[in-house]
Amino acid sequence: MNRLKELQQLGQSIWLDFISREALRSGELAARIESGVLGMTSNPAIFEKSMGSGNAYDEDIQKLARLDRSTLEIYEALALEDIAAAAALLKPIYDQTAALDGYVSIEVSPRLAHDTAGTIAEARRLWKALDRPNIMIKIPGTPEGVPAIRMAIADGINVNVTLLFSIEAYEASALAYIEGLEARAARGEDVSQVASVASFFVSRVDTLVDAKLTHHNDAQGNPEAAELRGKAAIANARLAYERFEQLFSGPRWEALAAKGARPQRPLWASTSTKDPSYPDTIYMDALIGPHTVNTAPPQTIEAFADHGVVATTVTEGVDEARATLQQLEALGIRMDDVTAELLKDGVRLFAEAFDRLESGLAKKVAALSASLS
Repeated sequence: MNRLKELQQLGQSIWLDFISREALRSGELAARIESGVLGMTSNPAIFEKSMGSGNAYDEDIQKLARLDRSTLEIYEALALEDIAAAAALLKPIYDQTAALDGYVSIEVSPRLAHDTAGTIAEARRLWKALDRPNIMIKIPGTPEGVPAIRMAIADGINVNVTLLFSIEAYEASALAYIEGLEARAARGEDVSQVASVASFFVSRVDTLVDAKLTHHNDAQGNPEAAELRGKAAIANARLAYERFEQLFSGPRWEALAAKGARPQRPLWASTSTKDPSYPDTIYMDALIGPHTVNTAPPQTIEAFADHGVVATTVTEGVDEARATLQQLEALGIRMDDVTAELLKDGVRLFAEAFDRLESGLAKKVAALSASLS
């Protein structure tokens, strides 16, 4: 029994939330693809980990440093090489699934999270540099990112919308996708080859809400607060999926679907378990359904492959999900406040990871240069 391949029968694709040169060159990624992984995502934090450890990048770093490349130029050259290599490995999946899967994502600089024009320019530049159909450019679902998403889709650039926490932000990204496709269709351009996913973050919601619930319980001794721990994230995601089903149905969407357009699939991100008291596959087990992607780190995928529960679950308990958020509201925990805080923190954390990556590469360049002198 291969649980990852069984998920495909239920309409869910598993993507790997990790990239490293060692995995690309050792055959590890190829083996994961064989086992049922259908795509890959990356972000500044992942590249920080992969480039900051080991010596797989040392030879290329030395070559680029001798060409007087800046630290940022070195990072981008290394990242683009890895992304291109992953795209080559995933291209057969892209072909076999008729462009449904087989994608690898690369993120625009997190320093552009609140810069619409800068994000559009960066997305176009990265898309052109990689020049592969199975690339997705990650654009944050910030208010400034939404117009960039719309423009990128209109340009025919595949987009992975990232850092979505609220249902409202999810809806804005979905509408930006639809509007981008409509702009293409109005110009008589093909909409059938444009792909997008909306990365809705999950476990981070519980991390923050649980901390608020614990504080509430400690302060007021309210047992109801303790009973709500570990429920907010799944409830929030299930309600986002309900909105997905509404947005990608009806006359407006059907007009695009008739031209070959595909729905922007919800992608469940941050699905590793942060609280060790919760099951290690809780966020994979609870969000399975048609037209979805789950991107997870290697250990979470391995856990699901070993003992995950394969069943359509994302459409279950929608009324209970609404009730959960209402109960939180009654305790003074407003999801609007929670998701706004998470978005702010998410942008900051990715920017900090990018800063650490740049600093770490600079130190490595200096160390490698010193060893050669």
